[in-house]
Amino acid sequence: MWKNLAKFVLRFKWLLLALLLVTTVFMGYQASKVKLSYEFSKAIPSDNVHYTDYLSFKEKFGDDGNLLVVGIQTDSLFQINNFLAYKKMMDSLRALPNVEDILSIPGAITLYKNDFEGKMEAVRIFSDSIATQEELNTSKEVFFNLPFYKNLLYNRATNAYLMGVRLNKEILNSPLRTEVVGKIVKVVDKFSKATGLQTHLSGLPLIRTLVAEKVKKEMKLFLFGSLLFSVLILLLFFRSLSNMLLSLAVVAIGVIWSVGAIQLFGYQITLLTALIPSLVVVIGIPNCIYFLNKYHTSYLSNGDKQQSLIEMVSKMGVVTLFCNITAAIGFAVFAFTKSDILREFGLVAGLGIMFIFVISFILLPAIMSLLPVPKPRELKYLQSNWINNLLQKIEYLVFEKPKMILAITGITLLIAIVGIFRLQSVAHILDDLPKTDVIYKDLKFFEQNFKGVMPLEVIIDTKKPKGILQTSIDIKAIARFEDSVLAMLPDIGKPLSVIDGIKFTYQAISQGTGDSTYTLPAFGNPMADLHKSLRKLQLKKEAGTMDKNDTAMLKLVGSFIDSSEQYLRISMSMGDVGTKRLPIILDSIQKQADRIFDSSYKVTLTGSSITFLEGSKYIVNGLKESIFWAFLLISICMIYLFRDLRIVLCSLLPNIVPLVITAGIMGWVGIPIKPSTVLVFSVALGIAVDITIRFLVNYKQVLAADATNKEAAIRTTIKQTGLSIIYTSLVLMAGFIIFCASSFGGTFALGWLTSLTLLTGTATNLVLLPVLLNYLGNRKDKGKIKIEDPAGRE
Repeated sequence: MWKNLAKFVLRFKWLLLALLLVTTVFMGYQASKVKLSYEFSKAIPSDNVHYTDYLSFKEKFGDDGNLLVVGIQTDSLFQINNFLAYKKMMDSLRALPNVEDILSIPGAITLYKNDFEGKMEAVRIFSDSIATQEELNTSKEVFFNLPFYKNLLYNRATNAYLMGVRLNKEILNSPLRTEVVGKIVKVVDKFSKATGLQTHLSGLPLIRTLVAEKVKKEMKLFLFGSLLFSVLILLLFFRSLSNMLLSLAVVAIGVIWSVGAIQLFGYQITLLTALIPSLVVVIGIPNCIYFLNKYHTSYLSNGDKQQSLIEMVSKMGVVTLFCNITAAIGFAVFAFTKSDILREFGLVAGLGIMFIFVISFILLPAIMSLLPVPKPRELKYLQSNWINNLLQKIEYLVFEKPKMILAITGITLLIAIVGIFRLQSVAHILDDLPKTDVIYKDLKFFEQNFKGVMPLEVIIDTKKPKGILQTSIDIKAIARFEDSVLAMLPDIGKPLSVIDGIKFTYQAISQGTGDSTYTLPAFGNPMADLHKSLRKLQLKKEAGTMDKNDTAMLKLVGSFIDSSEQYLRISMSMGDVGTKRLPIILDSIQKQADRIFDSSYKVTLTGSSITFLEGSKYIVNGLKESIFWAFLLISICMIYLFRDLRIVLCSLLPNIVPLVITAGIMGWVGIPIKPSTVLVFSVALGIAVDITIRFLVNYKQVLAADATNKEAAIRTTIKQTGLSIIYTSLVLMAGFIIFCASSFGGTFALGWLTSLTLLTGTATNLVLLPVLLNYLGNRKDKGKIKIEDPAGRE
């Protein structure tokens, strides 16, 4: 069959090349339209209860991740020049497009009771006309006597101050967010230069934007870096410009098709899908090496270009096909998980690898048939002295020291298994960024001074519309839940709800100051009074008579009570505590809520922090699923290919050992299992199995000529396959090492851990696999394989 396919490709090469060109143009057009994702990892399944709770929350109260925060730490903010500069920064930020609101000290208000109109009015504490230090000091005393702002806009103990910038949620998932965030950063930098004060920026809008931009830059870095590595290795290997350019053409077309597939599936470029172009290059180059190596070996043997091309396709077609299938399986198994981001990555990466097979199967023989025959210098690599010496040593170890090899393997496995028991599973929202990165350091600033910026929401459901108006609603229980539970947690920032608004209002009515009067009224139903005020505002809105204060009040209350007046929101921020501590914190909050509130209430915890936790769980659990599916599908491929259970078992063991060693090293070094490191195992397994297939296929082909001497077949296989296996392994390791240049910890780990796994996989397949085959040598091999033997039979 494969000979006929080879003849078909060579006969209809112009038609096939035209089809490749048309398809590449079409996929290139699709690739030009692909967009960058500005969302956090879509790791949580859409039917997960925590995700549906989060969507329900967003429907009622809007996005919880649209607040960007600016922080400073100084004891001189209230010096007149610094304060005026701080106020100027606030005004400049408010004037920017898509900035909806600013929460800051210069814009802080107090409430004043207008006895003539019988209503409360909001009055700015710091007027626009402040010009002297004395005026500022007076306003400063008023501000610090209002407990509402304590630990919200300032931390008196550390002299830290916070300014919140609320962005239009519609632009958060669009490219406009980069422009908006860039303008905010410029305004803040201008303030910093004018005052000499260091500023810190954080919040999900900033984090998402800067991370997305880093992904965009690194995608280009990895693509060009992997191409550069490939160029150097191909030139060193083949000493041929035409072979190098032809190989680059294969992977370049593969990259175009893969990025085009991202667009065709309706996906976007994420932290994971950004790796696909580089992975296509890294995995595509060995395809070219396998084909070219076989062509050169055949030409050196028979001197016939046409016959050598036919042998190249017929002998290496099935090998490369199954190598690509197993490599694709290593990625495609992620499509079986419930995590959207893994499913997208797995599907496109798996297809991209199969694209490479189709492209190389057509392009290489078609173009090479038009090129001159190989020159002697292009075949010189086949006689590499250092490779031959290394292979002789491997052959010596296999046949003279098999017990030593098995003993070393056993001891290494025992040490690795101990390391596996030390493995931990933990993830943080920003743990993939180095601790020296400004995004990470600024996040820690807000955690140290304001307990964090990651959103956490509590929704209290009264279980019926207008439920918050019922006289039975226990607002003191809600206040107790805020003050004695939420506010006491070390990793939770100041909680905010309408309860705080009621306390603030009551303090103004009683004309009190300080903590003693910041409390709930002893009598009446404040919620009913709040409803009356809201009703008046709604009537004003319908009549078109609302003023600026009315609009702000209606919007503010609407942020904490939904339109049906059934749900009440308590909003807070928290630190990036990680997936190990977060469940403990949430469980503690839920238990306290169940203790304080009776069955007439339903308390739900939600927010971006919780969806991140759940998404991380699904990704880590997806590791177990992906490894299971990878082993199952690869085993099926092996059974189909070799039709011998003993050989299948021999083939899997040399690929299990590297995975166990890598997991053990992660345990000993302290690298946790997290969303960014789970890729290593299935990816490395799929690629390492390629080496096994290459070795075993050649072994069966040699054995087909003489089935009586299996030891000789193993020796011949080591010599014939060792060179291409070592070179392709070096290409793969070098290709993955490029990921170590990443500023993301997970991508960095993917680079060196995958390279390490491939290194150990190469060693086990060239040393341990022949030992296992040799032990089976005294038994009659009844296995069959669907590969043509030298006589051309199947």
